[in-house]
Amino acid sequence: LKCFIQMKILVTNTDLNEALNGLSNIGFVPTMGSLHKGHISLIKRSLKECDKTIVSIFVNPIQFNSKKDYKNYPRNNKKDLQLLKKLKVNFVFLPKESVIYKTKKKSQIKINKKDRILCAKFRKGHFEGVLDVMNRFTKLIKPKKIFMGEKDFQQLYLTKRYIEKKYDAKVVSCKTIRDNKLALSSRNLLLTRKYLNKAKAVSKNLIIFKKKLILRKNVRHLVYQKKIELSKLFDIKIEYLELRKKRNLKISENFKGSKLFISYYLNKIRLIDNF
Repeated sequence: LKCFIQMKILVTNTDLNEALNGLSNIGFVPTMGSLHKGHISLIKRSLKECDKTIVSIFVNPIQFNSKKDYKNYPRNNKKDLQLLKKLKVNFVFLPKESVIYKTKKKSQIKINKKDRILCAKFRKGHFEGVLDVMNRFTKLIKPKKIFMGEKDFQQLYLTKRYIEKKYDAKVVSCKTIRDNKLALSSRNLLLTRKYLNKAKAVSKNLIIFKKKLILRKNVRHLVYQKKIELSKLFDIKIEYLELRKKRNLKISENFKGSKLFISYYLNKIRLIDNF
């Protein structure tokens, strides 16, 4: 007889407690929905490494910098649930805002001044919101492992440091999944084909550029020049283009152990990536 895994959809904390009671090796994949191949790779890894896997779908209001961005964030629960069922995920946590935030609360978490770099510099309160919700989820779910993608490298870095210090959970970093060099992101759904092609071209350009940095000196100047060049070439508004160390996100002077981080706007849609 074939054994069918029944996927359980949990909407309240009580549902969650009942479903996870007595389970120890839980893998957790936090998402904001609009699932793509990047999410699928995280989920498959969790299914492989853990006894049970729980995926959350929650568009977290307190990590958005504008109400408009929050409202426009792509949502497709029906499609997501079909996909998760196909993947044989054990549990889906689909909470309402009131379940996560009993009261309208600002994040009590503050990130250090030295961490207010890259996205944190341009998105005030964003990572406080991310850490707040990850703290709440980890407390509720008590996972053994949390699977997160490297596309949001700063988010991964800050979450890993915060969660592993506070809980007995390991944050597992998973490779960025790309389509034609472009990092997969739910926000890509907001781009027309013309802008998607432009985003792919930006990624290709930066992948080639990073390879050229291997033997070069005066890297910081070259990165600065590249920022100007890309702005003109693709007519994009770049917030930052920086080479930073993977280990501590400090500005780097050489290619080794470093990543190139970019954030830019394409037709009012903010895209981030690292190479």
